[in-house]
Amino acid sequence: MIEREQYTPGPANVARVRKDGDKWTLILVRDLRHSPENVWQALTDPAQLREWAPFDADGSLGTVGSRVKLTTVGAPKPHVTETTVTRADAPKVLEYSWGGFDMRWQLEAVGGGTRLTLWTNIDGRFIAMGAAGWHVCFDVLDQLLSGTPIGRIVGPEAMKFGGWQRLHAEYAKQFGVER
Repeated sequence: MIEREQYTPGPANVARVRKDGDKWTLILVRDLRHSPENVWQALTDPAQLREWAPFDADGSLGTVGSRVKLTTVGAPKPHVTETTVTRADAPKVLEYSWGGFDMRWQLEAVGGGTRLTLWTNIDGRFIAMGAAGWHVCFDVLDQLLSGTPIGRIVGPEAMKFGGWQRLHAEYAKQFGVER
């Protein structure tokens, strides 16, 4: 168990960038020690999202057609967008948009846990920063599902944690982009 003050992000994980014209897609992969069902709940339940995600949801993301307001957390000014869940195949695939960016989550049972893959569009100028931010969110998610929550760490607050700048640099190098 780690305390929030002791948290330091680990090294950069498996990540890729796909560029199609001006459209950038960040692809992050994380193996979690928890079942796809438990991970699915954390991705769709507003109470659990409040513990680890960079946004709050005013409803469940677990049903196709659900209209949910997502509010950015940790930004200088909260940004609220409404999304419609376009795909929700529990506990395998979840799709919606956030702030105009497509989000696709894939959950695959692997060795008693889950391989979680996130595809998200992102402005190319912020690709390494986005990867580092999601990396921290996934660390917090893993702690939450282990029963040892450390609390959400997002936005400018994430950059204050030891190792964040290193992590950001590792992703920038991995993607071949300037920081």
